[in-house]
Amino acid sequence: MHLIDRRLNPGGKSLGNRQRFLRRAKALLRQAVHESSADRGIRDSERGGEVTIPADGVHEPTFHRANSGGVRDHILPGNKEYLEGDEIARPRGGGRGAGSQASPDGDGQDAFRFMLSREEFLDLFLEDLELPNLAKRRLTGGDSRTWQRAGYTPSGPPANLSVARTMRHSLSRRIALHRPKPREIAELREAIAREEAGEADPDKLLAWRAELEHLLRRSERVAFIDPIDVRYRRFQSVPKPIAQAVMFCLMDVSGSMTEHMKDVAKRFFTLLYIFLRRRYEHVEIVFIQHTHKAREVDEETFFGGQETGGTIVSTALEEMARVVKERYPPEDWNIYAAQASDGDNMSSDNARTVALLTGAILPVCQYYAYLEVSQEGGVAPISSHARHSELWRLYSRVSGGATPFAMRRISHRRDIYPVFRELFERQPAGAGAT
Repeated sequence: MHLIDRRLNPGGKSLGNRQRFLRRAKALLRQAVHESSADRGIRDSERGGEVTIPADGVHEPTFHRANSGGVRDHILPGNKEYLEGDEIARPRGGGRGAGSQASPDGDGQDAFRFMLSREEFLDLFLEDLELPNLAKRRLTGGDSRTWQRAGYTPSGPPANLSVARTMRHSLSRRIALHRPKPREIAELREAIAREEAGEADPDKLLAWRAELEHLLRRSERVAFIDPIDVRYRRFQSVPKPIAQAVMFCLMDVSGSMTEHMKDVAKRFFTLLYIFLRRRYEHVEIVFIQHTHKAREVDEETFFGGQETGGTIVSTALEEMARVVKERYPPEDWNIYAAQASDGDNMSSDNARTVALLTGAILPVCQYYAYLEVSQEGGVAPISSHARHSELWRLYSRVSGGATPFAMRRISHRRDIYPVFRELFERQPAGAGAT
């Protein structure tokens, strides 16, 4: 959301104070959006809605005279008690306290409520989120182009006029044509004036006047700025290097995934889909479902399919490795992956899963996020590690350090937004995934 203040600068209030007020109001709106998003569904986020910010946070700062302190001179008419220099005792109980008693007349101030559109809500919610380590760039065949400087031209619009380059050409031309300098003409005039004021030598005076006339004629013929001196900045359109990225969405749809778990996983991937489509223009999304076998599916099948079966996690990693090899060369593409599972896997497949993850997937990935969903009320909160699934224990061996790998747990719908922000929040340079 962009807050634009078009009011005139009033008396007694500086523009700097007004801009600080607007920035503070935007921060409060952003905080309110983050707090309200925890109780929203995915569909609600697309409709925007109403957010509330505290009323004391949008008061514009003003300067006023304090009620106490400082040096004051007062003239009190009718004073018969005090003389100049007398000290007046401070009154007791006359100040404004900060007690918790209610107002006797019921006056107060409600919080501010803002109705945000879908665009405004998503802009504030996604403002500080990004894909980590988005670095690989290449020239693509798309229509993305940018304008860059390409020297100077003798013609162009006035807005592109280069004053420095024009004056450089003017100076070069005047030096080459030996245009008289204003200082030379001024000195010659002063010499003629001094000669005329004293005993003038007619021959010398005549020669100086002829030279002055010659310099003036030459100065008129060689202009200070000629049309051939004018230069304009030139720009040309060139292809823009684009950071291409692909996001692999891996979801377990086996029989061990209950309807609640699938619903939480689909809500997370829906939010991820909205984030990618809104923030990035050149990001492709690959959907992969797996049971005891994996396959690449379209968006409709991924979010609405009813497939079920056994659980072999390595099949999803094999399918991802195959797609990367066929369509997304790691030297040209930023590769990301987000996996959602309940943590269940066949014991005989664990070694194969770890080998694929460490040997084929993580070496080509910029970032890999593992989301473990559990039955609502069936496990401890997200931050608790009292109970670990088999897949969680396996993945814990490869996470940590400089590995671009992050793990989180979700057991309730209200945890989706906070966990999503943790996974994709903008990190300072050099920070690694945890």
